[in-house]
Amino acid sequence: MRMNRPRIVTVSHRHDLSLLSRLRYAVRVVEGTGFHPPNVFWPRALGITCQLCYKSAEEESGCPKTIHMTNGQRLRSRMQFTLVGVFCSLAVTGCLSPITLNRAVTAYDDAVTDATSKQLLINIARAHQHQPIHFTGVSNIAATFDFSISAGATPALTGEASKTLLPIFGGSVAENPTFSIVPIEGEEFTKRLLTPFQESKFILLLRQRYDIDMILRMMAQELRIKQNGQQISYLNSPADRQGYEMFRRVVTHISAIQDANQLHAEPLVYNRTWTIPANAVTAEGFQALQNEYFVTYSQKDNTYTLRKQITGRTLITNYDPDALSPEERARLIDDMEEGHLNDVYFDIRPGHVGGEYPLKGDFRLRSFNAILTFLGRSLGQDPEYHVESDPRTPTFYDNPDHTMELLLSDRAPSGVDLSIKLHGKHYAVNTTGPLAHWNREAFQLLYFLFQMTVSEVPRVGVPSITIAK
Repeated sequence: MRMNRPRIVTVSHRHDLSLLSRLRYAVRVVEGTGFHPPNVFWPRALGITCQLCYKSAEEESGCPKTIHMTNGQRLRSRMQFTLVGVFCSLAVTGCLSPITLNRAVTAYDDAVTDATSKQLLINIARAHQHQPIHFTGVSNIAATFDFSISAGATPALTGEASKTLLPIFGGSVAENPTFSIVPIEGEEFTKRLLTPFQESKFILLLRQRYDIDMILRMMAQELRIKQNGQQISYLNSPADRQGYEMFRRVVTHISAIQDANQLHAEPLVYNRTWTIPANAVTAEGFQALQNEYFVTYSQKDNTYTLRKQITGRTLITNYDPDALSPEERARLIDDMEEGHLNDVYFDIRPGHVGGEYPLKGDFRLRSFNAILTFLGRSLGQDPEYHVESDPRTPTFYDNPDHTMELLLSDRAPSGVDLSIKLHGKHYAVNTTGPLAHWNREAFQLLYFLFQMTVSEVPRVGVPSITIAK
């Protein structure tokens, strides 16, 4: 007579959700017995004393003492226990993978940011020592992660070593990063390095709520003011004492208007009109004009009047530019159209905040290379100094002596966020003391200006260095 092979079923218990509880009740049992297999034992270190139902000493009363199982049942029990370990190892590895990835992304991001920051500081040091500046970028980071797991069982060191199995779980994580380092050089980058910043980038930074005096002191090469029909230039350079002090007073005055929330920086919008003879326009030409302009016809003069709304240059004012008359707006637009794209215009009028000191003129912006040179020279040849504001200037918040205060010493400074060493000298941004916040924001501004300079530079064809760990 052939004996019926016992059928294996899964029994689930609703106990606490701890890992130990899950492992206790994830084994399979023989249908009809109601008991766990006796030949797979839990270690006593887990607090389990009963070898039959895996209960603690407090729960052990009423446990059966014997049970008979076939060899097939014992093999299946061992296999089932090993599978539980595999599943647990897979679950742990599945949780570990995204955690490792997140930490790696953050670590690489911090490393790249720190490397770029140190490059900015070391190029300021090079400018101070009259050495060529040079930048290197990380174009690519390829990091691969290998996750491996293992699970099994081994005989326990008990009196019943042939019947008792202990689980073995293991896992490992390996990282293999590859970095591609590309020198940022060539004609295109050199042009962008030496080309003055345009007004649009200045306005973009101003709208990020940076102090206008910080932006102008870093980005502006000179101040130009119209006085008595003449245009006078004042250099933003401590070497030109008269020009530097005038520049600082005007910048501080405009900053005071910003501190009072009365500074406007808006593009001038106006309607431009043209009049052309009607017989000079064909039917096809008339259709094209209607797509670009608002067209009106004068039967009396047999002419077409073309009208189009145009957005002009941005004007910094202490009043609302929309309140200007069309004639005055047109006059200001004509004046600004004569300037360069790296000119920032301002118009401070009486009758408004800061109007006690009326001013009209423009700031001419400089290049990123000129900014690094300015900061480098401030450490030696042309140190910045304190300049008192004009008596007519309203109350303002900050007027630091330095655009960005840098430290130069023979020893490594303490308490600073960033420092480098070049030719035996230590350079650092002064992030200690009452002006630490100002200096941090100034360095952040410098970082953004650098990104604006290199963002569109192609790096194809430039020799690169690949480092594999």
